[in-house]
Amino acid sequence: MKAFLILENGTVFEGRAFGAMGEAVGEIVFTTGMTGYLETLTDPSYYGQIILHTFPLIGNYGVIPADFEGVTVRAKGYIVKQPCEEPSNFRSEGRLDAFLKEQGVAGLYGIDTRMLTKIIRENGVMNGKITTAPPGKADLTEAKGYSIRGPVAAVSSPEAQTSGSGKRRIALLDLGAKSSIADSLKARDCTVCSLPHSTSWREILEIKPDGIMLSNGPGDPADPANSGIVDTIRELVKSQIPIFGICLGHQLLAMANGCRTQKLKFGHRGANQPIKEISTGCIYITSQNHGYAAVSENSSFVNVNDGTCEGMDYGSSFSVQFHPEARGGPLDTAFLFDRFIERIDAHATQ
Repeated sequence: MKAFLILENGTVFEGRAFGAMGEAVGEIVFTTGMTGYLETLTDPSYYGQIILHTFPLIGNYGVIPADFEGVTVRAKGYIVKQPCEEPSNFRSEGRLDAFLKEQGVAGLYGIDTRMLTKIIRENGVMNGKITTAPPGKADLTEAKGYSIRGPVAAVSSPEAQTSGSGKRRIALLDLGAKSSIADSLKARDCTVCSLPHSTSWREILEIKPDGIMLSNGPGDPADPANSGIVDTIRELVKSQIPIFGICLGHQLLAMANGCRTQKLKFGHRGANQPIKEISTGCIYITSQNHGYAAVSENSSFVNVNDGTCEGMDYGSSFSVQFHPEARGGPLDTAFLFDRFIERIDAHATQ
């Protein structure tokens, strides 16, 4: 069936529909990863967005639930150049098209994804609408006025959950956490207590954590809906318990320490983002997924491409904009979880 992508500026791309039938309105963002499409699709940080893959062939190793980063797909829509109809992988349990149908996610393929990516790079992130209605009859009012609202509350777990049986107790504030963050902590002898985003600082301290993890998540960190979370983090910082923030957790920790954030023109999404550690001069290749950045003159890591802040160190607490758990992507910076454990153990001996 014919389908169209109509950008908020009126530009039209004609392609074919796959996945769930219906319309999808969202913020269009592109990701450059060559692998990891399952992790991308199930990452809660894509809430409210239409994902555009720059790599042309998607779906070639099928659907592998063990690789999911979340229980469901939070993205509004999905755009690829060519979906693979016959995947080949011994772990595969299905096809991408069927998975999108199951999740109720509208897909579009067969358009010039390179041209669409260039438009976003040149003009910045914009809204769009996937529809099977002819362009002349499509209503763009919804796309032009679309904004992502209340995303953290929408993706955070509604109740506390505990996993692992390690000797260190970690309070993971779930802002839309990827499952591999908890997996990385459990692999380092930690018990992970995942807590809803609305958990108060008193409730967090009541579980007597050895360390506090601030997860990734969707949306604008400066969203007024996040102000309560920033206040909570500000109080947690006073406890001197080691804190490690990733992605949105990094941005909110920065705000709790007096920094502001800014929206990037088209963000950093993919598994090939180079960052530099200021103290050592070392360059690492990282996996990233964000459209905003903290603004600071005291960065511990910076993006090599555009110089934006990629990390900050406050002594007992630290945070990074990229994903050291990196599923799927490079494992260059997995040592940051070890650094977190070292600070936890050092704090325990004080």
